[in-house]
Amino acid sequence: MRRLLLLLLLALLIPSAWSQNAPVDFEPNGIGQLWNWKVFQNGSNPPVEFVPNPDPDPNGYNPSPTVAKFTALSQGAPFAGCETQHGADIGTFTIDNSNKIIRVMVYKNTISDVGIKLVRFDNWSLGEIKVANTKINEWEQLEFDFSDHFGLTYDQLVFFPDFRGRSQTEIIYFDNIFSEQYTPVPPAPDEATLELPNIFSPNGDGVNDLYAPKMSFADWAEWEVFTRNGQRVFYGQTVDANWDGTVNGRPAPAGVYFVRARCGNADTSPEPEAATAVHLQR
Repeated sequence: MRRLLLLLLLALLIPSAWSQNAPVDFEPNGIGQLWNWKVFQNGSNPPVEFVPNPDPDPNGYNPSPTVAKFTALSQGAPFAGCETQHGADIGTFTIDNSNKIIRVMVYKNTISDVGIKLVRFDNWSLGEIKVANTKINEWEQLEFDFSDHFGLTYDQLVFFPDFRGRSQTEIIYFDNIFSEQYTPVPPAPDEATLELPNIFSPNGDGVNDLYAPKMSFADWAEWEVFTRNGQRVFYGQTVDANWDGTVNGRPAPAGVYFVRARCGNADTSPEPEAATAVHLQR
């Protein structure tokens, strides 16, 4: 009985001891902001700061309110960076299919390598993996493939935000370590618009000879032309339809006509409608 209780106790303790604290989002009530980030090889080693997102567009790449800020000093080494405390911060974890791809978002004003190194409890490591950012002054998610580390167990993460020699101090923001792959939010579809001209002159001079509603982002349309007496003289059912100013093959007399139209598209619900008087001039 005593042995059974011991086994149950171990089963409860082991998952908490061997677990990964992620994703690292640096939010006040999230993960990472209260960790013991140690800065190294960076001159006076200014600490990692947690600051408002420099590009917090809610529909953008990284809408997180809070991010980490690393100040890479000009006198710092190319491999200046920051590291978590062994075991206490990131936790202890083994590389497998669920975490072999480590992702991190960066916001930089220069193109340079970013490095991540995983370290064992005894400070052994296979070294850093480096990936360069391709964008500047905007967020970008970088992926680091640790497939070659499959089955290895680590308890420390080391981050190199600007792996190069530098002649001036650089500010690098980073966020969402061990996050899911970013999927861009598709832009909202454009709504159809409709405008009705109020004059046209079908006199064969090649200028304003055809009448048609002005539409944009429409994939269907329906519009009609009436005389002042209410007689329909034209009916269009496509976005490309136009009226050449004839009725039953004969030129319509000059004067005032009335147009009623509506249009729309399959991606948005608004279906604009409009009506106007049109002056047909000869």
